[in-house]
Parts: sequence; structure tokens; C-alpha cells
Amino acid sequence: MKFSPDKKFLQNIQVIDIAEEGKGIGRSDEMVIFIDKAVPGDLVDVEVMRRKKKFYEARVKQIVKPSEHRTEPFCQHFGACGGCKWQHMSYEAQLVFKQKSVTDALQRLAKVDVSSTETILPSIATRYYRNKLEYTFSDKRWLTDEDMANRADADLGMNALGYHIPGRFDKILDIEHCHLQADPSNDIRNSLRSFALEQEISFYDLKNHHGALRNLIIRNATSGELMVIVVFAYPDEDQVSKVMQFLKEGFPQITSLLYIINQKKNDTIFDQDIQVYNGPDHIFESMPAGKPGNPPLKFKIGPKSFYQTNSDQAYELYKIARDFAGFKGDELVYDLYTGAGTIANFVAADVKEVIGVEYVPTAIEDAYINSDINNIANTKFFAGDMKDVLNAEFVATHGKPDVVITDPPRAGMHADVVQRLLEMEAPKIVYVSCNAATQARDIALLKEKYDVSRIRPVDMFPHTQHVENVVLMTLNTTDRSPEIL
Repeated sequence: MKFSPDKKFLQNIQVIDIAEEGKGIGRSDEMVIFIDKAVPGDLVDVEVMRRKKKFYEARVKQIVKPSEHRTEPFCQHFGACGGCKWQHMSYEAQLVFKQKSVTDALQRLAKVDVSSTETILPSIATRYYRNKLEYTFSDKRWLTDEDMANRADADLGMNALGYHIPGRFDKILDIEHCHLQADPSNDIRNSLRSFALEQEISFYDLKNHHGALRNLIIRNATSGELMVIVVFAYPDEDQVSKVMQFLKEGFPQITSLLYIINQKKNDTIFDQDIQVYNGPDHIFESMPAGKPGNPPLKFKIGPKSFYQTNSDQAYELYKIARDFAGFKGDELVYDLYTGAGTIANFVAADVKEVIGVEYVPTAIEDAYINSDINNIANTKFFAGDMKDVLNAEFVATHGKPDVVITDPPRAGMHADVVQRLLEMEAPKIVYVSCNAATQARDIALLKEKYDVSRIRPVDMFPHTQHVENVVLMTLNTTDRSPEIL
């Protein structure tokens, strides 16, 4: 391994691992190199793009010897698109490195014995598995290498409907076919783009904040229902009418057709009014019952609702959480970060009562609706900041839980929430996480009173570096006084 004379290239770098953000890891002398689109096992020459004090960031210049895990990406947009960053690695290898990322984090950050970690659960589907996608309209299309090569011979339109380029909020990659969501998702997006161009309806300028069309959100469900939301910025009434009527007539399978006028500078829709153009303002997702023999569960999904984006795998994830909890039927369960109450309603038939807590009030409204439509009477839900709601008075009022299920966002649990859990001393905590690093951080604190009993990763997002993980923690009763217990 050596520098070339211009100090910009490194030769014969062995890729030995993969980082959390999906880049390959190599070494040159004492320097760690994070290499974009490198696969463990590759031998590569790299171009150094950025130098830091303790590491380099680089990209592959030439593959000297490909890894046995390397495979041909199946998507035409791979490389420029920021999603599905692991398409160039076999799915079997993806699972190995996802499991390794979980055990490494738990071992390194929480000092947990991971020798009994159960095998990662593969995703049922590895393509077309997402139930929600959001696309962005832009009048500043990202030009790919192919576009640049053909620039002299082509009239390059600059309007795009697709995904943000990583690190570039103002540049959008125009998408022809995305392998993340089943038909008619691609057809809706491509047809709407063509229609808007034909009608000369302007695409949004992300820098200067003008233009009519802003976002397109498509949600589907295993029930077959389909929701489409068009987000406008500065349209006239005629443009809104044209676009919505086009979608209504061209895609009769859309069961919930909605639109939003968002004139803010950010894309979030949670503070926006939803306008119904056709059909109801929701769709229903269906999931097999939490308890065998019961009818399937139904979940109402609105434009602002949170629901796991891989519906089939969400069922598998919840089954593992239920299995880890080992319910006997008489438990009081606290479901923290309950969202729309999906886990709470899933396990309700197996326990005495479930109490869900969530920061977002509208999610709690959905949680109650989901209990009602499934005739579930043993759930209660509360909205508020977790560290404020989950106090001694709350526990005294509702009872000390036998099991706590916690499924926090990527940032993990606030230190005050972890302290509340230590004070409550529930016999079991089932910790579901989408970020093994923050999960490990929290487990390190909980180890003051809890032992890790079971660990199982679950792949929810094939061809990405993301992985869910379920950990069962049991209260350590050794040398503890009867008063505390």
C-alpha cells in the first residue's frame, strides 16, 4: 500500500469491514479509510476525496480484485441515488454484516455478551417492500455522468421528479424505475411527471422557493388500498384541478386521493391542512392477529400516520417482540413510543392491559381509533414528552408494569426515561430499536439493574445498511432487598 506521487491515490487497499453508514473500511498504515461503494473482501485502488486527522474518505478508482460478496446492482439509478446503497453486495452478505453491526455495537458500547445472539431474520421480500415513498419535484435536475457525456447531443430538460442527491438538498435525481414500491407506484410518478411537463405546470425551485408542484407521496397497503398525496407550493386553482383530475381518471385504483398546499420552506406536512379530492382521507392496513385464531387486525393509515414502512416484516418484528416478552395473560404492559398503537394493539389480546405513551397527539388519536376498529378494550394511550409523562405519579396511578416494550426513534431514549425505567423495575424490558448504537448506549445504563437475555436482529430494509434489533432485558434480582422488589 502506497501513495501515488500526487498524494491523492492509494493502491491495493484491502476492504476489511463495512461502516454503519454503509461505506467499506480499509487501512493504509495507521489511517482508517472509509470507501464509498466498496465491499468487504474487495482489493481496490482508491481516490482520496477528503482527509481528516484520523481517517480518510475515498471512492473506488479501480477494483483490483472483487470481493466474493460483490454482485451486479439491479437498479439503473444505483450509484447516483442515495437509497439502496448495498445493491452491489449479495443479500446473504448484507445479512451477515447487519448482524455484525448489531453485535459490534452491543459488545463495544454496552459490554454485552453477544455469543447467544439469534440469527438475523431476513426480509420476506427484498424488492418492492416499502408501503410509503415520497418524491420531490425540482426544476434543477441532477445530471448523471451519462447526461454529462451526452450533453452536447441532447436537449437536457432540467425538471425532475425523484429523490434528493445525498448531501445536496437542491438537486433531485429523476427516477424512471424504483424497486422499492410495488406497481402502480412507478407508473403514477412517471405519468404525473409527463402530464405536468405537457401542461407546462412548473416544478418547485428548492433554493428560491417558487413553482407549483412540490412533492408526491404514495402509500399502499396489503389490503390493496392506495393513497396518493400531491403537495403543491404556489399553484393556481386550474393547475390543482388538472393534476388531481388526471390522477383520478388515470388511476382508478387510487382509493384515497389528497392534496396539500404547502408554502413553507420545509417539506414536512405534519402542520399542514389535508384536502380530500376523492375518496376517504385514509386507507386501512391489515395484519395477522397478535393472537392466533383471532381475526386480522386493521390499522387506519392517514396521510400523517406513522406505520412501519415494510408491512410484512413489521408483523415478523412484532411477533419476535411478543415472543421475547413471554406473556402469560395477566400482565400490565407499558408500550413506550407507541406511535399509532400498532404494537400495543398487536399484543393486547395476550395481556391484561396495555398503556401506550407517545409524544405526538395525532398519533395517540390514531392509536385509539385502531383499538376501536379492532374492538380492543384493554388499551389506554397518553400523549406527552416521555420523560415528563413517565413519572412516579403516572406509575402510581396506572400501576407498575410487568413488561415494558420500548421502540424509540433513532436517537434512542432520553437519559431521564432510562432513569425512570430503572426506578420502575419492571421484570422485563423488550427494547426494539432501529439504531444499534443508541440502543447499546441505553442498555449500558440499564445494565445497572438488568441483564440482557435475548438478542435478535431483524432486516426491515434490504439493500440498505439499516437494521432493526430486538433485545430482551430481565431484572437482575440477585442481592436485592425484598423492599425494592
